[in-house]
Amino acid sequence: MANTYTQINIQAVFAVKGRENLLNDQFIHPLFAYISGILKNLNQYPLAVGGYENHVHIFFEQNPNSSLSDIMEKVKANSSKWINENNFVPGHFEWQRGYGGFSYARRQCNEIIKYIMNQEEHHRLLTFKEEYLDILMRYGIEFNDQYLFEFYE
Repeated sequence: MANTYTQINIQAVFAVKGRENLLNDQFIHPLFAYISGILKNLNQYPLAVGGYENHVHIFFEQNPNSSLSDIMEKVKANSSKWINENNFVPGHFEWQRGYGGFSYARRQCNEIIKYIMNQEEHHRLLTFKEEYLDILMRYGIEFNDQYLFEFYE
């Protein structure tokens, strides 16, 4: 019986509901470690997890036995539960519905990892909305404004 070989590198982006700047220094790095652990528990191989104040980027090698939508549902559900159980934010924490998912070739991995790990520096120049729209346009993804994340500037 033949083996299955794949190389599927995915960057997913998701945002805090209401786009509040709730991801603060108190727990943002433990959150990234927790999300990395979720990915590992789902048999995915995390390459980078980062973000800034109101959104998260994850970059991982996707196991073909799982769909991206299933992975994202579990990452978002488990991480928001962890944030709520640890009372890291006042009130109830939620992620916005939806996510962006983008695939990359192996030769692009180092560039994407560096990009994700430097989100704080990156967002001194661009808002999350500018960043997200740039990704969509750069990769020729057609979109309807009414179905994008809620952006609050």
